[in-house]
Amino acid sequence: MTTAAPDPLVNTPGHLSSPDKLVNLPRLVTAFYANHPDPEVPAQRVSFGTSGHRGSAFTTSFNYAHILAITQAIVEYRAEQDTTGPLFLAQDTHALSEPAFTTALEVLAANGVEVMIDENLGFTPTPVLSHAILTYNAANAGKPLADGIVITPSHNPPEDGGFKYNPTNGGPADTTATKWIQDRANELIAAKLQGVKRLSYAKALNASTTHRHDFITAYVNDLANVIDFSILKGTALKLAVDPLGGAGVHYWPRIAEQYKLPLTILNPYVDPTFRFMTLDWDSRIRMDCSSPFAMASMIANKDAYDVAWACDTDHDRHGIVCKSVGLLNPNHYLAVCIQYLFTHRPEWSAQVGIGKTVVSSSIIDRVAKGLGRPMLEVPVGFKWFVAGLMDGTLGFVGEESAGATFLRHSGQVWTTDKDGPIPGLLSAEMTQRTGKDPGQLYADLTAKYGNPIYQRVDAVATKEEKAKLAKLSAALVTAKTFAGEPITAILTEAPGNHAPIGGLKVTTENGWFAARPSGTEDVYKIYAESFNGEEHLKQIQMEAKALVASAIA
Repeated sequence: MTTAAPDPLVNTPGHLSSPDKLVNLPRLVTAFYANHPDPEVPAQRVSFGTSGHRGSAFTTSFNYAHILAITQAIVEYRAEQDTTGPLFLAQDTHALSEPAFTTALEVLAANGVEVMIDENLGFTPTPVLSHAILTYNAANAGKPLADGIVITPSHNPPEDGGFKYNPTNGGPADTTATKWIQDRANELIAAKLQGVKRLSYAKALNASTTHRHDFITAYVNDLANVIDFSILKGTALKLAVDPLGGAGVHYWPRIAEQYKLPLTILNPYVDPTFRFMTLDWDSRIRMDCSSPFAMASMIANKDAYDVAWACDTDHDRHGIVCKSVGLLNPNHYLAVCIQYLFTHRPEWSAQVGIGKTVVSSSIIDRVAKGLGRPMLEVPVGFKWFVAGLMDGTLGFVGEESAGATFLRHSGQVWTTDKDGPIPGLLSAEMTQRTGKDPGQLYADLTAKYGNPIYQRVDAVATKEEKAKLAKLSAALVTAKTFAGEPITAILTEAPGNHAPIGGLKVTTENGWFAARPSGTEDVYKIYAESFNGEEHLKQIQMEAKALVASAIA
């Protein structure tokens, strides 16, 4: 017997995985139930980061006991906050999401919580959960408020799971809430789950408190209040979307049908191994729609469509591919969205501003200034934008990692969590209206504001060094110049709300860097940008490493 020679490109970044490298799904689900966390091992404890608790059943960091404990903790937190309305429960397409969903429902039903689940036990994107919470609370003023849980590790690899609480404002829970839930969940695990109530899944599914909800229709019907579909009527544009096997897979056919869009849906199926994904930079499967490696197949077909987009697994991030440039850098598209929206949303107040994180591109600052709009710069984390979206003072908010949302045409809140579908649909709207794709529109901006080069790199750091970096004082930086320019600001707090950024940011007229410790690896991240070219960027990165090393020594 002879076998064909292996493809040398298989299992390399930007190419497909060989079948033998795919996650073993039966073994993963077995590990979810069979492995029990040790509360004395920090890596096996409940830990809420910027987007909830994440982990893998293989490493005993996302297991049955974790979900029982976190859900019971959320039940108790809701009671303390007097949140007695329905809880919307959502899940994405990761393999661990289904067992986590059934486990959470067992606890919620046993505690008598009114729970809203998808009518077909289907998949629900993160922004759809946020939309459901907000629309319910707006329609039921004076009645008990709703909140929600979304089960997703976002774009993380197939073996990961994630669990996130969204309170009554529809956005990610703040650090006060997540710390309370995290601490209580760890207490319950240490007590061998004494105090956790649960029913069998069959009883929970049929409980009088468990209700079926049509998430898809509610969200799709409302989209016309945030996207101008009238401009796309009869369009000759060729459009495409790739759900990347994620939670929006059944939403896109409905959107295309309802709004008569010439939309090709690529990969319209779910496979929890995600074998159709090209491998990310580290040769792992990751549904990161901002990564040129993960998006390699879409980039290769960029000429087939005028504009195309993808969303990650829970559809809270976007990736835009256009003929002119291929995959657009997330920072570049944020700037394009801002320029377009603030010149094509006539009902928005002249006082409505823009929200960005401290590690997003400074071209956003320049565009905001050119538009005469106020800008709020906050630490990393979408929770910092929630209040401004709720009261309509922020029209568009975005993160450098390709998460964004914006207001309805009316200037009222749409979602308070990241919404991947609407930036994708907006790319079609702006291309049709302006006659230019987002890459060409970004070129127009750089002709006016300069052409920045932005990059994120990692530097090795011990846990002790990371802890020092997270608590740095600006006074420790004594330099007056940086990368050949006078320093204009040394920040350890975000200028928009004076909240700690968990690191350091140094700015000059034509460049900046920010350093933040990684929450999961023994590295710190250096974000850097230059308006003066590649060599200046390298100088910024080199001096940034030296400056940080000196400050945390």
